Amino acid sequence: MAITRITTANAIADSSVQNVKMSNIVQSKNILINGDMSIAQRGTSSSSNTTGGYVTCDRWLADIDTQGTWTLSQSTDVPTGQGFANSFKYDCTTADASPAAGDKINLQQRLEGQMLQYLKKGTSSAESTTLSFWVKSNKTGTYICELQDLDNTRQISKSYTISSANTWEKKTITFAGDTTGAFGNDNARSLDVIWYLGAGSNLTSGTLNTSWNSVTAANRAVGQVNLADSTSNEWYVTGVQLEAGTTASEFEFLPYDVNLQRCQRYYYKRLSENAYGPGSQGMQIGSSNVMIQGYHPVVMRSAPSMSGSNWSIEYSGSSAAWSMGSTRTSTTAWSSENSLSGTDGNAAILYANNNTAADITGDSEL
Repeated sequence: MAITRITTANAIADSSVQNVKMSNIVQSKNILINGDMSIAQRGTSSSSNTTGGYVTCDRWLADIDTQGTWTLSQSTDVPTGQGFANSFKYDCTTADASPAAGDKINLQQRLEGQMLQYLKKGTSSAESTTLSFWVKSNKTGTYICELQDLDNTRQISKSYTISSANTWEKKTITFAGDTTGAFGNDNARSLDVIWYLGAGSNLTSGTLNTSWNSVTAANRAVGQVNLADSTSNEWYVTGVQLEAGTTASEFEFLPYDVNLQRCQRYYYKRLSENAYGPGSQGMQIGSSNVMIQGYHPVVMRSAPSMSGSNWSIEYSGSSAAWSMGSTRTSTTAWSSENSLSGTDGNAAILYANNNTAADITGDSEL
């Protein structure tokens, strides 16, 4: 029997291999998700937006309150040579040059408190955070970024300047750590990271609050330009990173599948692979109900709301159109029950009704 001698050289070699393996582990230093705008499960463009919502790039909420009308899209306009393939684009299609007091436009990402505990907020060791991103617009001037603590009703705002029209510029903003008010250690909304694009006097009539303080609405977006004042206006952003510390590191590019899985914690859309592709399986329950069951692709933030369209069901020798009926969900699985007559215990299968647009979605966004 051959015996392998353990030597110092072997140990060093083993250690080197171990170090190489460790260096390839995804660190996820970026607190934000989908900062390169590469994931857009809901679609690549949404027009006629006056109220916004989650409409295109995953995890990015367009918050619009009657200040203009917008087309929101996943764009391929990106800074040259930086490794990005997509950006998030705001395109003004109906102008609002004189916003009312309560009007606003912004882009934001909402974060769970349990994802932020290492920032040590609310302690004497609270970490500073640094926000970096690439931005481009024809509308030059002052723009405002804000961190808003929903758990303790606190916020801090900082300005940045777009200096050259229609030119990609990299911006870096550092926010001091906040020694007051800890984030809740749970899956609820704790921190909003916000980019303002326009705001009425309710948010601009005071003095910009550049250090952590209790929320005073008038101090949140002071000095912000109005991107809604012309239908010629556009604004793009990509390479968005928020990290602990006072310096910005290079953008953390994650593998596509890892980025997708992080997005799917909050929303997923499962499409049929072909015109008669399979959906999920189930069985006849009694003589008047069919139950279909399925699993989410990842463990979700909370039990999601479910929807589905363009599916048919085969059961007890019959077929019928199917929709999400009485639905039960958990963070890992779902079931849906519909009133259909058949034989108790017979198998049932969901399949695309000759429609490649058949989909099942789960939504647990903040």
